[in-house]
Amino acid sequence: MDLILIGPPGAGKGTQARWLVEAQHLPQISTGDMLRAARKAGTPLGQQADGYMNAGQLVPDAVVVGLVAERLREPDCAGGFLLDGFPRTIPQAEALDAELARHGRKVEHVVALEVPDQAIVRRLSGRRTCGACGRIWQLEFDPPPSPVTCACGGALAQRDDDKEATIRNRLEVYHGQTSPLLEYYERKGVLRRVAGEGKPEEVRRRVFAALGSK
Repeated sequence: MDLILIGPPGAGKGTQARWLVEAQHLPQISTGDMLRAARKAGTPLGQQADGYMNAGQLVPDAVVVGLVAERLREPDCAGGFLLDGFPRTIPQAEALDAELARHGRKVEHVVALEVPDQAIVRRLSGRRTCGACGRIWQLEFDPPPSPVTCACGGALAQRDDDKEATIRNRLEVYHGQTSPLLEYYERKGVLRRVAGEGKPEEVRRRVFAALGSK
C-alpha cells in the first residue's frame, strides 16, 4: 500500500500514522526526518539542503523530491510506504508520481483528515508544555493537575506556535497549499476524506474503513 496522509496542524496525523504503520507494516517517511538525517550524514543532497536551511530558506522542491526518491528505493519500501508531510505542492505531487511510475508503482490512497479550523485552534491553543520534563498537556482533553503545573512539578507554558494568531497563520498557509493538492488527488480517484473530529480511536475506525481494512 503506497499511502499519503494529509491534514492540518493539530489534526492528529501523528497518532493515526502510528496505527497505520503498525497495522499495515509500512515504513513511515517524514521529509523533516529525512532532511535532518541527510544533513547529519553529509550526503550530497543533505549538503545542498543544509545550505538552504542554514540561510533560513525553504529547501527547493528538487532537493526534497530527490531525498524522497532515494528513500523510496530502499528495500523496506518495496511493500509500500506511508508519506507524512510530503507532497505539499502540485509540482511535488507530479514529481512523486513520475518517480513511482519509473518503478511501476503509483499512489494508491491519499487520506485527508478534515477538522474544522475552530476545532484546530481550540486543540492547539489549549496545549501547555512542561519546561522540566517536556510533557505536553491539553487543558480541555488531557488536563494537567493545574493549569500552570505539570504532574512532575515543573512549570507549564504555552509555546509561541500554539498561540491563536500563529495557529491561524499556519492554517491559512495549509489551506492555500493543500486545496489544489486535494483536487489533484480527487481527480485521480485516490482521495479518501475522513472526519478528524472525535476521540482518536473513533477517527482510527474511520481511517481504516476508508482504506477498506480493519
